[in-house]
Amino acid sequence: MIDSAGSPDLAPAARALQALLPGVTDDQLPDPTPCAGWTVGDLLDHLMGLTLAFRTAAEKGPDPAPDGPGEPSADQLDPQWRKLLPGQLDELVAAWREPAAWTGETAVAGVRLPAEIMGVVALDELVVHGWDLARATGQPYDVDDRTLETVHRLVSQQASSDGTPGLFGPSIAQPDDAPLLDQVLGLTGRSRDWEPS
Repeated sequence: MIDSAGSPDLAPAARALQALLPGVTDDQLPDPTPCAGWTVGDLLDHLMGLTLAFRTAAEKGPDPAPDGPGEPSADQLDPQWRKLLPGQLDELVAAWREPAAWTGETAVAGVRLPAEIMGVVALDELVVHGWDLARATGQPYDVDDRTLETVHRLVSQQASSDGTPGLFGPSIAQPDDAPLLDQVLGLTGRSRDWEPS
């Protein structure tokens, strides 16, 4: 969705991700995800970190990880993640609803970008990792087309058949008439057919 100022609204993607959290059980934390080498617990730890980092970016605060993101780990996942992550998602959405969030430049994990691009990167993180979490935990996942169109514009410019280090794996070709979510997933190196092994 686009707000009245014309900037993307992160709320629909955040809500879709938030809706998955009650369905994640403790015994699923060691399970694999579509992110190669990451367990569900690792992915949740990453989500805890990125919601904070991208909120700080919207507020133009100091980059919490200026030397780059550390490798996420279930071992460092806050035991209170079920309580904390929904609040952090709400704070992320609120921060990017401020018009000033989309102006100037800002940084996340040592990468400095125009804020108008960084906000869409945040949206992409929510959408793609939302799907990762849903797929890994056997839950349905749906995001509105307006959000997917915004993310698709971003990933179609960044994706590569060789992959984009630190962002995406090698892109996977999709039929021209594939659903928009499938196209986004393919551009980020994911297959809609992924199943936990």
